Amino acid sequence: MTRAIYEITGSDAEHFLQGLVTNNVSKLSEGPVYTALLTPQGKYIADFILFRRDEAIMLDVDQSLADDLVKRLRMYKLRSNVTIEESPLKVYRGTGPAPEGALPDPRHPELGWRLYGNEEGDDGTDFDAIRVAHCIPETGVELTPDTFILEAGFGRLNGVDFRKGCYVGQEVTARMKHKTELNKGLVPVMVEGAAPVGTEVTADGKPAGTLFTQADGRGIAYLRFNRAKGEMRAGDATVTYAE
Repeated sequence: MTRAIYEITGSDAEHFLQGLVTNNVSKLSEGPVYTALLTPQGKYIADFILFRRDEAIMLDVDQSLADDLVKRLRMYKLRSNVTIEESPLKVYRGTGPAPEGALPDPRHPELGWRLYGNEEGDDGTDFDAIRVAHCIPETGVELTPDTFILEAGFGRLNGVDFRKGCYVGQEVTARMKHKTELNKGLVPVMVEGAAPVGTEVTADGKPAGTLFTQADGRGIAYLRFNRAKGEMRAGDATVTYAE
């Protein structure tokens, strides 16, 4: 896990973010907020965690997405009184008793805490096993530019607020929530054997989805629900729908 931390300051900072991201930035007064920036077509660009530090809003994002995300944010800034600068802070994460100053991971209680300071890394926790057990997608693995966030479970991961008003991609996301039934998405599966991340899942010889992270006989898969029936195959592994 390599993260980049940015400091967003200025009198318009909260209002600026509120009009762009999927979650309600005003909730930062209660603690960290998990959110995402989408394309106008509702597709994923980046997911990240926001938190307050003194007068600044801090942004915690996967290093691989950082440059593009900040470039896009600065493009949207226009004449807003907003400054976005990289911070020297690093992220150390863990589970169990939280050290002083640590913040809870807003996605799920089992993901533990995040400590922002001079140290980077984690306490040895098997975070992939936790993610698989709770079907929590990871940047660059299950979360890719083709992702629609509701198919990735952002609703149950505290990553989207349907009452906050407009943001980039809001119209498509709201329509998926209120007017349609999802027919595909990330789901937990049982896995007998193993297959590389990104292996195609087939059912009766027909494409049914993709198998991603695996741990302890379980996995996260993106499936077409109308085909995810019975035993499926992913390379040499046998996959069955866990719900």
